Amino acid sequence: MKRRALILGSLALSASLLLSACGGSAASSQAASASSEAVASSAAASSEASGESVQLTVFAAASLTETLNEIAEQYKTVAPNVELVFNFDSSGTLKTQIEEGADCDLFLSAAQKQMNALQDEDLINTNTRVDLLENKVVLAVPEGNPADIQSFEDIGTDRCKRIALGNEDVPVGSYSVEILTNLGILDELESGNKMTYGSNVKEVTTQVKEAAADCGIVYATDAFSAGLETVDQATAEECSPVIYPAALTASTEHADEAQAFLDYLTTDDAAAIFTSVGFAMVK
Repeated sequence: MKRRALILGSLALSASLLLSACGGSAASSQAASASSEAVASSAAASSEASGESVQLTVFAAASLTETLNEIAEQYKTVAPNVELVFNFDSSGTLKTQIEEGADCDLFLSAAQKQMNALQDEDLINTNTRVDLLENKVVLAVPEGNPADIQSFEDIGTDRCKRIALGNEDVPVGSYSVEILTNLGILDELESGNKMTYGSNVKEVTTQVKEAAADCGIVYATDAFSAGLETVDQATAEECSPVIYPAALTASTEHADEAQAFLDYLTTDDAAAIFTSVGFAMVK
């Protein structure tokens, strides 16, 4: 009887382990879904707690325009009492506006530099700061690529008569200067008067789209959204990682709602929109 009991116990344990192994993947998927639902529920609870509509002002890098507008439509079903008001511009311009006292609840920057500056000035809530997204820097050309630009190296040749860049105080402009410096062609471009500038990445993409320049250095996501052809992507040796940090401002009067929306931006539902245009979620 003892031998039979041991055999039955062993069989039961094996069956249990087999079921656990088979269900591991499903459990992981269910956990991710549950996490997303939990964040959504938290956002809804935060919204409903006050019983009144809350206007949440979000300052965000211009390269987030399309994705955040789409996410905002989705968020209406999660937190119907929250009205999202976006201010899209270059991260440098947004930083200055926050420094000058503009009403802002949540800031999403296209680079660490601007967020670091605000943190040093105690203008953001450091405890809420997260690295949210990663982007890539690419070389884009007008339709048909009339100048036959094929790589970053071609910028320094006779093929390129004019290149569109962001101003140096704009993150995409800083990344552009880094790439051109590493390629050893920045001084040549400056002395040859080949560069035209935009105050944010959207202005650069417009110049390329309208063929006002032979090429332009922009984010992969903006090239995608504008329907531009990309011919090269900056390597890790040419350009620093393009990380988008986010944080609540120190002056927000709607910390619960702002945190709930920031949390929502990390969910699977929001990630699906970000990744659809080329962003990668920072793990």
